[in-house]
Amino acid sequence: MLSIFKNAEQYPDRVALRDKTGSYTYKDIVKASNRTASSLVGNDSDLKEQRIGFLIPPSFEYVSILWGIWKAGGIGIPLSLSATELELTHYLEDSKISLLISDKEGSETLKKLSIDLKIPLITTDELQNNEDVSLPEIGVERRAMILYTSGTTNKPKGVVSTHGNIEAQISSLVKAWEWKESDQIPLILPLHHIHGIINSLSCPLWIGAKVDILGAFEVEKVVRAVCENSYTVFTAVPTIYFSLIDKLESMNKKELDLTKEKFKAMRLMMSGSAALAPEIHKKWSELTGQALLERYGMTEIGMALSNPLNGEKRPGSVGQALPKVEICLMEENKVITEENIPGEIMIKGPQVFLEYWNQERTTENSFFEGWFKTGDVAELVDGYYKILGRDSVDIIKSGGYKISALEIEDVLLRHPMIKECAVVGIADQKWGEVVAVALCSSENLTLEEIQTWSLDFLSDYKTPRNLKILEELPKNAMGKVVKPEIKKLF
Repeated sequence: MLSIFKNAEQYPDRVALRDKTGSYTYKDIVKASNRTASSLVGNDSDLKEQRIGFLIPPSFEYVSILWGIWKAGGIGIPLSLSATELELTHYLEDSKISLLISDKEGSETLKKLSIDLKIPLITTDELQNNEDVSLPEIGVERRAMILYTSGTTNKPKGVVSTHGNIEAQISSLVKAWEWKESDQIPLILPLHHIHGIINSLSCPLWIGAKVDILGAFEVEKVVRAVCENSYTVFTAVPTIYFSLIDKLESMNKKELDLTKEKFKAMRLMMSGSAALAPEIHKKWSELTGQALLERYGMTEIGMALSNPLNGEKRPGSVGQALPKVEICLMEENKVITEENIPGEIMIKGPQVFLEYWNQERTTENSFFEGWFKTGDVAELVDGYYKILGRDSVDIIKSGGYKISALEIEDVLLRHPMIKECAVVGIADQKWGEVVAVALCSSENLTLEEIQTWSLDFLSDYKTPRNLKILEELPKNAMGKVVKPEIKKLF
């Protein structure tokens, strides 16, 4: 039996999670997932890594379906609730899904695709209760899950993780962040993404803690839940912290004092999935007394780097390697041994994914002598890793310089009139690339104004040469800015 299932049986009567339908114990999850697994295997003894796609909102039902697929020997493919028909078609065709599962609402979304692609579709109500069916013994080497990359730089690829990969990801975080049975966390992140599935859901369920499933982020709902409960852990993405800061700054003193008290009482608050501007880190600390813990991860590796739970949480840094993770920086296949020299982040360890689904060549090209090539560039500064950006979109090569888009974004966000911004490099005949910025502003700023202001903080070659003012930046489901879409604007 896999560890997460074995652990769940140790505390049957503890409340595991709560959603809008009620509270559920670990025993409830075990029983419901066993029923799902039995229904899926039917007269067969084992799904033998058949791909099972499911479109289920974050809920008790979601957990019982995912665990049921795993117990039946299948590969779970959580589908995004916000995915377009074109995106869903790509996921279903690429992974060669055998079966689709949804709730009643989701079945309306999937019905046409199910017919067009000739994939059976069943609702959760149609899963049969066959508790007498024997379930297979599942080894850690088995493929467990396919998650599709966010596609911010290219067409989404199916990332295949084994049960062993998933267990390594969870156990590393449980150790590093000292998860306890007494912990409570609100789940506000989507469950088709590794941050939601591993960090927000699986870590607490691994240790016997409690998950409060709030569904899609709504600032009023989250603030109310924080004030009404005694959460100990909170994890979100930068866009959520932007919204929370705006909300807190609009409160009257009585509301603010209560909310601040609740946030301050938490033992751990994290941010990830995109870079957190140091200014936001500072503002959140001033408002709540909490120093946000930034970490670094990706779909292929889970979490790999983290600021320490107990120790300096350095703004603009993602800290050091997590337990079981090996890391180095490389430039042109050579390991960088000194600090303050940029290089590509390379990762080894049991948490690293198995393969890209049906993409043997791409998988091979993603590794160098056993190291996974993340495509992200960082430098080591005083013992902590600092992300400089995605090699393809966040590193701007201009006039012989390598410029970090994230550095420029951090500076621009200090401007009192700039709410959000995204910096990209655009092709230039003379310089190779020049710096361009798209931003959301409360005022109609000009390029000249931004350039003049930036020169107090940035070298001239780093100042923006092109500007677009937008009402909203294009983002994916995790709130990450889609920079290829930004580049198209120039």
